[in-house]
Amino acid sequence: MLKKLFGKKERTKPTEEQIYSPLTGTLIPIEEVPDPTFSEKMMGDGFAVAPTEGKVVAPVDGDVIQVFPTKHAIGMKTAGDLEILIHIGLDTVNLGGEGFITHVKEGDHVKRGDVLVEFDIDVIKKKATSSITPVVVTNVEKIAQMSKESHIDVIGGETEVLTVSIETS
Repeated sequence: MLKKLFGKKERTKPTEEQIYSPLTGTLIPIEEVPDPTFSEKMMGDGFAVAPTEGKVVAPVDGDVIQVFPTKHAIGMKTAGDLEILIHIGLDTVNLGGEGFITHVKEGDHVKRGDVLVEFDIDVIKKKATSSITPVVVTNVEKIAQMSKESHIDVIGGETEVLTVSIETS
């Protein structure tokens, strides 16, 4: 009753969300991505995958909130309001969509493991800076705690790589 009178909200416990690898390959710490935008966490915190195949799947159940016109990146939002950016390769925006096929559009609801994008891994390896794919939680202010794996082999949609505790109000 007093809390209502003085406008103070009761804090609730953080909820947890698991993020799975969106690609099959080798998991790499975000700090080791050869691009300072990602390695210095300018866009957020997360992980990266050095892919061994050209398929990106949904790392969580959620909504597709952005499909970049050049098809090289996808934005998602989870039920816990985490915003996740999957950026396929480095400097792939310069490919102008070459080698990418999207299977989703903005507003689609997807389940973990659903195919989001297919890409020609050979085109990316030849024409882009790297095929390393950063996966970033962009709204880090929502994160209460984050635990990560690194330097392990992962399977897209199957290997859990990140657990995030979300501060809720």
